[in-house]
Amino acid sequence: MTHTLTTVAQLEAIYGTPNPRSVLKEIDHLNEDYRAFVEASPFIVLSSVGAAGTDASPKGDAPGFVRILNERTLVIPDRPGNNRIDNLRNIVEDGRVSVLFIVPGAGETLRVNGTATISTDPELLAAAAVQGKLPRSVIIVKVQSVYFHCSKAVVRSKLWERGAQEAKPALPTAGKILQHISGGAFDGDAYDRELPERLKTTLY
Repeated sequence: MTHTLTTVAQLEAIYGTPNPRSVLKEIDHLNEDYRAFVEASPFIVLSSVGAAGTDASPKGDAPGFVRILNERTLVIPDRPGNNRIDNLRNIVEDGRVSVLFIVPGAGETLRVNGTATISTDPELLAAAAVQGKLPRSVIIVKVQSVYFHCSKAVVRSKLWERGAQEAKPALPTAGKILQHISGGAFDGDAYDRELPERLKTTLY
């Protein structure tokens, strides 16, 4: 007997129907309340899908770095990164995206689902400039649905509790990860040593 659920009917037999409130909160545009989340968020996760698979990329900047053009359009600047451009590749191939907006200290998170395109419109690039530096492109998201997630995940994870933030886990550094993956061919110590200054000069 398999324990793998493979049909919607099997899922619904276990989970039942959605709570009416969870259906009520989904709308097709950014109302005043949902705009507040976008404007306050300094950190998002952008998810996309394409021929090579799926991608979820973190993006962050000062609160409000995701611009609201209107109630159904968002503009996300693409700042300097590792040039893998996984989500950009997916967007030009497929276009379907989800954006999760996270606000430090808030229990609720905001989900925006829609379709995206990539633009190098000079006006949009100029509006996203920081320290006089333009992003290479912007991601324009056409909103199809918006809703908030309740605080249960944040409460269970204790994400914003002071003690949880102070007890930083002893994770391997970026340099050590690269050194291990390369079988020792990569100088991880030098990478970690130079990282703080490199971050200062390459953020924008």
